[in-house]
Amino acid sequence: MAPVQHARSQLRAFRKASILAVALTSLLLLVVGPPDEALARDAEVTTPAEAPPEPARQVQPQEVAREASAEAERTVLGLRQGLLNALPKLTVVLGTLLLSWLVARGLRALLHAVLGRWAWADASTALVSICVWLLGTGIAVSVLAGDIRAMLGSVGLVGLALSWALQTPIESFTGWLLNSFQGYYRVGDRVQVGDVFGDVYAIDFLSTTVWELGSAERPGAVHAEQPTGRLITFPNNEVLTGSVVNLTRDFPYVWDELLVPVANESDLRYALELLRGLAVEVVGADMAGPAREYETLLRKARLETSVADTPEVYVSLADSWTNVTIRYLVHARQRRKWKSLLAERVMVELNQPAHTGRIIPVLPRQQLQFLGADGRPTDAPFRRT
Repeated sequence: MAPVQHARSQLRAFRKASILAVALTSLLLLVVGPPDEALARDAEVTTPAEAPPEPARQVQPQEVAREASAEAERTVLGLRQGLLNALPKLTVVLGTLLLSWLVARGLRALLHAVLGRWAWADASTALVSICVWLLGTGIAVSVLAGDIRAMLGSVGLVGLALSWALQTPIESFTGWLLNSFQGYYRVGDRVQVGDVFGDVYAIDFLSTTVWELGSAERPGAVHAEQPTGRLITFPNNEVLTGSVVNLTRDFPYVWDELLVPVANESDLRYALELLRGLAVEVVGADMAGPAREYETLLRKARLETSVADTPEVYVSLADSWTNVTIRYLVHARQRRKWKSLLAERVMVELNQPAHTGRIIPVLPRQQLQFLGADGRPTDAPFRRT
């Protein structure tokens, strides 16, 4: 399957290169083509219809070489004349492009001074610069082409070729524009874009760089939401094709859970009250303020407005034990810290003698079933032979 995909990618690249070559060749011929006077002279040279045909004669090799040399010389002279004729146009084009560069640079500096630290300043400046460059390029091409129809044809071919050859960069730049105006993530946010999870370090026109964070779902990385020390760069077109999860943009707190398994023979109500009290003792004071802020955001969005301001405890059944889940609200950048503190407090408390016999820890269990000679279950004791 890999050779087939490699062949398809090579064919796709060859197709893009072919379109680009055709477009650039047409533009080059448009710029340095033979002058109109030469075309007129060629059109006037015709063979009279009434002239009698020349008798056939044998062509000598020396004549063929001489004619080929003369044709090559005429071609070189034609190209040279075309370049000389296009020299004034090229001068105007270079001046137009230089003026466009100066205007774009001046407007960029002016907009940065006026907009300051506005959230959309970079995107607005980039769009203004692009408009200036498009206007300057259009004027330059129109000067080169002379005929507006030829200009439109050449620009269309070049645009088609560039759209094929630069598809990924164009999509990445579009993703950067959308992120700049919509604010999916900013520098410093903790995000997950596709398979990348980390803190945003830098955002460029075509790519985004993040400090990678570890997670249990990523094998080989740190098994917690802490920096691994590695930088990951991905193209901005991921914003268009994938989902963006931002953990710290509008509300930097997230719900976290700690699972505590207990045996089915335990005093379940006693265990729930004890674990709820321990959670309130560890994270309760730091949870009340964020919970009220979270409730305000939900109320503005017309979503669920009932948010618990203290840790909650839930029960679920497993194969041969009971899971007690402690649910609490913590800062997204401090999940491991609070989870570690809560787990340490729970383990220390459950080992106290006062809870012996009431909260029974879960031990590995295996069920053995003995079969008799007839293949039916039996209660006979196990014998070693």
